[in-house]
Amino acid sequence: MIEIKVPTVGESITEVQLLRWNKKSGDYVERDEVIAELESEKATFEVNAEQAGLLTTAAAEGDTLLIGDLLATIDETVKAPAKPTPAAAAPAAAAAPKPPAQVEMTAPKPPVAAPAIPPPAATEEVKASPVASAIIADKKVDPKKVKPSGPQGKILKEDVLAALAQPGRITASGSALNERNTRSEKMSNLRKTIAKRLVEAKNGTAMLTTFNEVDMGPIMEVRSRYKEKFKEVHGVNLGFMSFFAKACSIALTEWPAVNASIDGDQILYHDYTDISIAVSTPRGLTVPVMRNVESLGMAEIEKKVIELAGKARDSKLTAEELTGGTFTITNGGVFGSLMSTPIINTPQSAILGMHKIQDRPMALNGQVVIRPMMYIALSYDHRIIDGRESVSFLVRVKELLEHPDQLLIGKDPVKTLLEI
Repeated sequence: MIEIKVPTVGESITEVQLLRWNKKSGDYVERDEVIAELESEKATFEVNAEQAGLLTTAAAEGDTLLIGDLLATIDETVKAPAKPTPAAAAPAAAAAPKPPAQVEMTAPKPPVAAPAIPPPAATEEVKASPVASAIIADKKVDPKKVKPSGPQGKILKEDVLAALAQPGRITASGSALNERNTRSEKMSNLRKTIAKRLVEAKNGTAMLTTFNEVDMGPIMEVRSRYKEKFKEVHGVNLGFMSFFAKACSIALTEWPAVNASIDGDQILYHDYTDISIAVSTPRGLTVPVMRNVESLGMAEIEKKVIELAGKARDSKLTAEELTGGTFTITNGGVFGSLMSTPIINTPQSAILGMHKIQDRPMALNGQVVIRPMMYIALSYDHRIIDGRESVSFLVRVKELLEHPDQLLIGKDPVKTLLEI
C-alpha cells in the first residue's frame, strides 16, 4: 500500500486546500496520472499517482490539509481491469437488429395515438384569470415572476401587463428584486492570501498615487501599420502590454528607487527589471512575473504575457513564477476602468495602473483636437520614493509611450545624434 501525502510546495507554506479530485475513490489509476489538484496561498498544483493501482481517497474536496497529511492511498497489488476487445463486442452488435424475414412477417401494430400536448404548466400551477392565462401563453411569461393582485393570489390581466411593462423588476438571476437570498461560500486559500496582502499593503506602506495621461495615438499608429507583419514574423499579436512593459523597464533603470524595496532597515536596489503583470482569473487575482524585461524584445514580451496569462487561467503557475517581481503593471482598462488607484504589490514599492483608452478633446498647437487618451496612475511607497522620483518616473513613461521610437535605445534619436 502506497501513501500519497501532501507535498512540500514552499518554505513558508504550511497548509493547502484540496480543490478537486480528478479520480474517485475506487478508480484504477496509472502511474504519473493526475489524481488531484491542490491550492496553496500562492498557486495551484497537481498531485500525481506514484504507482499504478486502486485509489482510495482520504480527504474530501474543500478540505484544508497540512503539509505531510495523508491525501490518498494506492494499492499497487490490484491488477488493471481488462479492457473489452472490439472482437468481443462485434457479435453482440451484430445480433441486435432482427433478421429482415422476421420484420416482414410481424403483424403491423395499430397506430398509437399521439399524446395530447399538456397545457402550459404555468396555467396548472398558478391561479390566473382566463385573459391573464392567454397573455401568459402568448407572450411566454413565467407566471412565477408575476406579482398577483387578485383574490387568493390570483393573477389578473393587469398583473401580467405590469410585468411586461417592467421587465427590469426581475434580476438577471431570474429572482424578483424583493427576494432576499443569501448564499455562503468558503473562502479559498488564494482569496485569503489576496485579502491578507492587500490589507498589509494598505496598512504597512505610506502609499500615495500620482496621475498623468498619455496620448495613445502614436502607439496605435505603430500597431495599425505593423501588426500584420509582426504577427507574420513572430506568430503573436502586437498588444499594448509590450509597449508599457518596455517603457517601464527603461524608466525603472533611470529612477532606481521605483524599482527598489525595503528589507528591514535596508533598501534593496535591483539592477534588473522583473515586472509582474496582474491577471484576473476565476479564482482571483494572480500576479506572475516576467524576468529581465530590460533584455527582452517586444515579441518576447508578448509571448511571455500570453504564456503567463494562459497558465494563470489554467491554474498552472508555479511558485517561482509568482515570486520575485520588482515592479507591477495592472490593466483595469480591459474592464472599462477610466481611473483608479492600484494597491502596491508588496514587498515592491510601486505599481503602474493602465486604464481605458477614450477619445477626448485636447489642446494641440493652439487647436482643439480629438485624441485617444489614457489615464495612467502610479501608486508608490512614500517611505522610499519621493514625489520628485515618482512624478519624474511617470512623466518618463508618458514620454516613451508618446514617442515609441525612443523605446529602442531609451533616448531621443535626434538628441543622441547631436550628443546633447
